[in-house]
Formats: sequence, structure tokens, C-alpha cells
Amino acid sequence: MELGALWVTIALVIDIAFRVIALVVVPRNRRPQTAMAWLLAIFFIPYFGFLAFVAFGSRRLPKKRRDNQVAINEHLRTRASLLSDGIVVTPENLLNRPEFPRWLSQTVYMNERLGAMPMVTGNDVSFLPDYRGSLEEMTRAIDEATSTVHVEFYIMSFDSVTKDFFGALERAGNRGVTVRVLYDQVASARIRGYQELRAELDRLALSHVAMLPIQPWKGVYQRPDLRNHRKLLVIDSRVAYTGSQNIIEPSYRNPRHKARGLEWLDVMMKVEGPLADSLGALFVSDWFQETGELLTTPSPQAPTTSSQNVWAQVVPSGPAFEGENNLRLFNSLVYGARERLVLSSPYFVPDESMRYAITTAAERGVDVNLMVSEIADQPLVFYAQRSYYDELLEAGVKIWLYKAPTILHSKFVIVDDAISVIGSSNIDMRSFSLNLEVSVLMASPVVVSELDALYADYKANSAELTLATWRARAWHARFIEGLARLTATVQ
Repeated sequence: MELGALWVTIALVIDIAFRVIALVVVPRNRRPQTAMAWLLAIFFIPYFGFLAFVAFGSRRLPKKRRDNQVAINEHLRTRASLLSDGIVVTPENLLNRPEFPRWLSQTVYMNERLGAMPMVTGNDVSFLPDYRGSLEEMTRAIDEATSTVHVEFYIMSFDSVTKDFFGALERAGNRGVTVRVLYDQVASARIRGYQELRAELDRLALSHVAMLPIQPWKGVYQRPDLRNHRKLLVIDSRVAYTGSQNIIEPSYRNPRHKARGLEWLDVMMKVEGPLADSLGALFVSDWFQETGELLTTPSPQAPTTSSQNVWAQVVPSGPAFEGENNLRLFNSLVYGARERLVLSSPYFVPDESMRYAITTAAERGVDVNLMVSEIADQPLVFYAQRSYYDELLEAGVKIWLYKAPTILHSKFVIVDDAISVIGSSNIDMRSFSLNLEVSVLMASPVVVSELDALYADYKANSAELTLATWRARAWHARFIEGLARLTATVQ
């Protein structure tokens, strides 16, 4: 055999072996659609596809972080066992409340089993739907802190809108309050002025740590797009804030956003009561992951007089957990809905299970409403999202497009008249599988009433998308949407 022919034969054998190995390795423990997307990438663009799979093919965090999560979960369960009967909500408590659906007790049990946090009672909740107003409210709360201020946000920026927030952190530190700050490294580093943020935190002499740092030179590798997407502020373990808003000016310091007039619209939730302590425990968990230091916090206290008495549960999720905690929660909520369902999510790229849950709810007569933005800041996600609209509209889902140039970034769910969720999680595969998220499940007709008012305000500034209008869009838009949807499944 000639040398040239020999090399061709060797290359052919390697190519076939490579593809056979991919057929064995890629589908393992992956959704069929995800495995198929990776296989297509590897088969059609083999070298690039293979390198991309090596870099991004696993959604799991390093083993040390997963082991740390197991350890912190045991700590949280031990801590929860010290709570008095007047704080923890048991399945029996839920079953004895006729205003709550019977499936709720099982969902709460599942959440506690997966995320190690119980449902607690005696909470007061209020919503902060104004972007600058919520920053001002959080700044005032920091100025009232007496022992600890724990800050954890996906994106932080030191700019003209957030400077008062950082000023409150400085004042807290100067009067002896312990201030700790966590921010996602990659997300914050992508923002203009990242070095200004680092310099300001250094100047304030606060304990600050970048979450999920990329450190291959230390022998640590993880997917660079596995990020901590949580938003938390906890004051003295008694008052806390969570929701969808980051600590940054509302155009995200992006000149292109400002040229288009884009501003983010968010909602934050203020909580007082044992739920604030639960959110504080989540900060303790993330601080332990990043520093190895297990913080001591005040012993959980019995609820004081509460005007609302909201029953609520923190549901953490992310690739440090074995299960997709928030996906299971959201599916439970959708399947549990009997009369109506409101979903507000800036990025809507559901996996197959969520897609079927939502369309099934609409097909069985539930009034399903999806609130999204008319425009978006991320074109690939935007077009992937639009690829689902036809099926949703056909099933009877009402789609509301919040009018440009505002980016609707609020994330919440309303189920019937008593159940709701608010937090950092989008209804997309990234939030379900790749991001560390926080969701708060609440059982309270009062909270639903308040979220209904917010939803009504959003709807008044939105236009309903009809099936006829949607199907009249240009053919090239359909083509782009199909391609974007394919890329969304590559995880």
C-alpha cells in the first residue's frame, strides 16, 4: 500500500472511531435533544465540535464544590432542626389550610429534600418594582444595620446610580458592622468599569470575593459559563432582599443600550421574619463555597408579630446540586395550576418537560399568561425564545410583549389565588441547568394579590401577541429562530 493511501486509511479509521466514541459518550446522562445537538455539532464540524464539547459538555461543577454542597446541606438541615414548631411549616400544617392546594405539601417536601431548607411562617413581604427606588430602599436598610451586611449579586458595578449603595457599605463598615460582598466574577468583569468596582471594594476595606472564579492555572477547571446568578442582600439576618435586580445602573453601562434607550425593569422583594434568616443561610452557603469559611449566624428566632404571616420557602438550585431543583419546582407549579398561571421571564427557552407542562396547562383550560419583552439585549436567546411562540399560541397561551425600549427583567410566577414564586431564575435551560439560582415559594393570598397588581401594571404596558400576527412574520425570521433554538439545546 502506498504511503499516501496508508495515511488516508489511518485518517478514515480515526474518524470512524472518533464518531463511534462520541455516540457512546455524548448521550450519557443527557437529555435526548441535548445529546442530539452535541452529536450534530461533532459530526458536522468535528474538530470545533469536539473542542466545544470538551469545554462546555459537562454542566457539573468540580467535585470539591459538589462535596461542599453536600456538607452545607447537612449543616442547613441540622440548623433547621433547631427551629421551633412555631417557625417550620409541616405538610400537616399545609393540608389543614383549605385555601392552599393539596399538592403544595408535596412540593414543599420535595423542595426541602432537594435544597435542605424548610418552609417557614411569620413573614412580612413587600415588593419594590421601581429600579432606582429599590436601590434607595436597600441603601437605607444598610444604614440601619447593627451587626452584619451580606451582599451577593450576579452583577455589581460602581457607578453614578449605585454610588450611594457603596457609600452605605462604607458607613456600615466604619461603625463596626461586618460587611461581606460576593459577586459573580465573569458577569461583573464583562461590565465596563469592572476595575473601578474592584478598586472601590478594596478602598472600602470590605471582605469581598468573586464567585466561581476561572483559575485554570491553579489546576481547577469548570465550564466558564457556569455562573452564580443569585441576588441577595441580608441585613442582620432579620431583613433581606431578593429578586431579579443587579447592583448597576439600569442601562448596564452599555453605550449601545443607551443609544437604543434600553433600561431594565426589575422587581425586588423585601422580607422580614424567619425567611430573611433562610436567605442569610443561602449566603452562608455561597460564602463557604468560595472561601471555605463557615460563618456563624444568630440562632433562628421565633416569629414576631407579623401582619401578613406569609408562609415561604427558599429554594436554591444550580449545578452543585444533583437535581435541577428549580425546574422541578416550576414543573410542579405549572402542573398544579387549576384556574390560572402567570409566568414573567425575560428569557424564555424551556426544556422539553417545561414546554409540555405549559402547553398541557393551556390545553386543559388553565388561563396561561406569559409576560416577556418585545425586544431583548441578547439576540441568540431572543430568537430561540421566539421559536416557541407558535406552539404556545396554538395551545392557547396568551403572550404579552412588554413595549420597547424597556427590557422587562422581572421573574415571578403566580398560580391560582394563593401560590407564587419570585427570584432570580428565568424560565430557560440556562437557569434550570447551568446557573446557581434562588427562588422563593410563597403560600399567601395576600402576596398573590400584590403580585397581581404588578402584573396588571405590566400588562397595561404590553401588547398581546396573536397567532395570526405571529404567523405573518417573514420567512427569514423563522429560519433564524430555528437555528437559534438548535443552539439553545447545546448544553
